[in-house]
Amino acid sequence: MINFQDYDNGVAKFNEALKINSNPVFSWDFYSDAFMQLKSRNVDTKKIKELALASKWVNVHWDIKNALSEEVIVVTDASLTIVFASQNIAKMNGYKSEEVVGKSPRMFQGAATCQETSNEIKKAIKNGVPFEKKVVNYKKNGDVYYCLIKGFPVFNKKGNLSHFIAFEQAA
Repeated sequence: MINFQDYDNGVAKFNEALKINSNPVFSWDFYSDAFMQLKSRNVDTKKIKELALASKWVNVHWDIKNALSEEVIVVTDASLTIVFASQNIAKMNGYKSEEVVGKSPRMFQGAATCQETSNEIKKAIKNGVPFEKKVVNYKKNGDVYYCLIKGFPVFNKKGNLSHFIAFEQAA
């Protein structure tokens, strides 16, 4: 019987090892962009699966690979330090994933961010419950953008809060 997780891990390892250079032909550029997005999704999916396995997440029912085609995924630890951001975050706000890891999600907030909405998110996080909010965030270049955030607490096998996962998209 085929183990699909082994297959996904093999595909992700293969994609991580690929070195792709764009060709000057426009149709190849289009193909290359699409292929790079697919490669990024596979690599990000593998990283999230590894994090889930290492942290012993339970009751995780998200379709990560499909979510990555439309949404940015940000994972924080229980103290709200970003431990993972999908590579497609750069398309939404200009930050590379490695620029946000180790920081707080508050880095995206600014003067136009609604304090009431921020407080509602804080309350949901404190209570360990899911939330869905539209917030005003700031791109790396300082431009404002609206972001729909669907956040979920993630628990480990012992029932302890392990992480938060947020599915985000520009709204």
